[in-house]
Amino acid sequence: MGRKRVNVVKLKGEEREELNQYLRKGKSSARSQTRARILLLSYEGREDDEIVDTLKVSKSTVSRIRKRYCESGLDFALSEKPRSGAPKRIDSRVEAKLTLLACSDPPEGRSRWTMKLLADRLVELGAVDSISHMSVQRLLKKMKLSLG
Repeated sequence: MGRKRVNVVKLKGEEREELNQYLRKGKSSARSQTRARILLLSYEGREDDEIVDTLKVSKSTVSRIRKRYCESGLDFALSEKPRSGAPKRIDSRVEAKLTLLACSDPPEGRSRWTMKLLADRLVELGAVDSISHMSVQRLLKKMKLSLG
């Protein structure tokens, strides 16, 4: 006989229906769908080992999702926690400077801005410590700007 579960999933009728619709729509990430399946299987009384084998997840994942549901509710259990990582170096301030530069007259002796010129000018202005011409190109594309 297994250990008694600490975090027992007791889904309300509307939560169970919400999870079933969530899975039927299939518009969410695979990870959140797996979380929904963990909650449904836990609610059905399945043992952790059975859930692990069925969904190919670790035991710690099953217990963590159950715990998140019991402590904070359905939305929290299905959502991703913010991940750590390097902060964005290019923010809206840099995008605004790039837009101003791209829309301004090119440097003297040049007929138009190039990606390299824009990258160099952004560094000169102190908008960023460094930026590649490819990053400038991606930013311009994202902002739907062209140099032509």
